[in-house]
Amino acid sequence: MEIFAERLKELRIEKKLTMTELADKIRCSTMAVSRWERGLQTPNIEVLVTIAKFFNVSTDYLCGLED
Repeated sequence: MEIFAERLKELRIEKKLTMTELADKIRCSTMAVSRWERGLQTPNIEVLVTIAKFFNVSTDYLCGLED
């Protein structure tokens, strides 16, 4: 869960997005993005795929299964 949180935050910052901007783009709440980045929760599989597509990375990368 920590790897996902770190990678999500890193990708968001690289794109120069606020949590609110990212939430709007992937159609979720800012609170959800905040919880994911703090490692308190993980998104469900559908949202994980949406995040991966948005950032043009694999779900394996987001989950720390590949570099």
